[in-house]
Amino acid sequence: MMTAATPTSRLHHLSFKGNLKHTRYGWLRLTPAYSYHLLAEMVRGLQPGSDRVLDPFCGTGTTALVCAERGIDCDTTDINPFLVWLASAKTRSYSESDIIAFFQVSKRLLRQITSPTKSAGWIPPLHQIEKWWSGETLVALAKACAFIKETAGLPPGTRDLLKVAFCRTLIERAHVSFGHQSMSFKKPGTQTLALIESDAALVAQSWSAAVKDIGDAAKSAVRTPPAILLCDARDLTKRLPRGTFSAVITSPPYPNRMSYIRELRPYMYWLEFLADGRAAGELDWQAIGGTWGCATSNVGKWSPPTNREVPFDEFEEILRGVAGRSALLSRYIHKYFYDMLFHVDEICELLRPAGRVHYVVGNSKFYDVMLPVERIYAAMFKAAGLNDIDVKAIRKRSSKKELFEFVVTGSKPRQAGGA
Repeated sequence: MMTAATPTSRLHHLSFKGNLKHTRYGWLRLTPAYSYHLLAEMVRGLQPGSDRVLDPFCGTGTTALVCAERGIDCDTTDINPFLVWLASAKTRSYSESDIIAFFQVSKRLLRQITSPTKSAGWIPPLHQIEKWWSGETLVALAKACAFIKETAGLPPGTRDLLKVAFCRTLIERAHVSFGHQSMSFKKPGTQTLALIESDAALVAQSWSAAVKDIGDAAKSAVRTPPAILLCDARDLTKRLPRGTFSAVITSPPYPNRMSYIRELRPYMYWLEFLADGRAAGELDWQAIGGTWGCATSNVGKWSPPTNREVPFDEFEEILRGVAGRSALLSRYIHKYFYDMLFHVDEICELLRPAGRVHYVVGNSKFYDVMLPVERIYAAMFKAAGLNDIDVKAIRKRSSKKELFEFVVTGSKPRQAGGA
């Protein structure tokens, strides 16, 4: 196993910042998303018609879109229904009539946003929603949301484009900042544009910009739409055929307690993928690495149901070191890698002989204890029978100085028992 020299640069083009704003890759921001440029390198050499890619943690659908544009067959899965929808919307082949209707209907929706009606209509039950949007902004967003839901006869492609534009608009007008690894609320007084124009006018501006970007990018060619499935990454063989995939290319959740549900909840509430906080916590508990709401208390009570051990010599020492400061975080780390053991078993079943895995992962630090995530993944791949394990550091992350991203690769033997 080899490890490349540690990079000193953040190399933003290899992060979500590398996803071009005015393309489908930039339709909707999710901070943990990885880069188009990185994916383009990973699929280099794969052939349309003969290779098939699996991404078992689809996220915003970057892997699926890279493959779809190149005509490479791809299956992607996620346990989060919103992410499955978003990946489907980003990789859909939109007809000219879908896009024409999108632009036409968007003009009608814009008139709804700027109409003098003060009634907000339905507003999602997001906790303390007034922290996210001003009252006037909420009214404008509610009118837009109702228009999308209640307008009959829209082609499915057109409705998806409207929803994507709505998601872009609502997050741009929210009182949130993406200056850190996770989303946070802006400090009071940072909404300076609101002093110049009304909140409804700002919503209208964001809507118009989103419609132009999304409508123009929807014209791009999708040669081979992917198969996108709602599926648990620990039970992939229930939905996917064994020995099918020539490559698994993915970026799993990082073991850093950053919840995808937390980051996605504004979209998920508005589009009615979530109805209350309990549902959010339950979904995060089902996901690997989830810690939102009741998932945290469930982790605190968790113990491994079997005596299966993570095949990394220093793992127990790491758990003890973290437990000295937090028993909860020690259990969190243990459960994350325990779950990943079953996931690695699944991908090894799904790979063809000589098929390769490419996992983009980030290390973590809990108090003064480093968690060498990349080395643990390499050890799990080796224990599962993969060969040619390699770890390559690709960029410095924009958080603690010790934190980096890596690509961990390996290959399935060409035949049982052989290299």
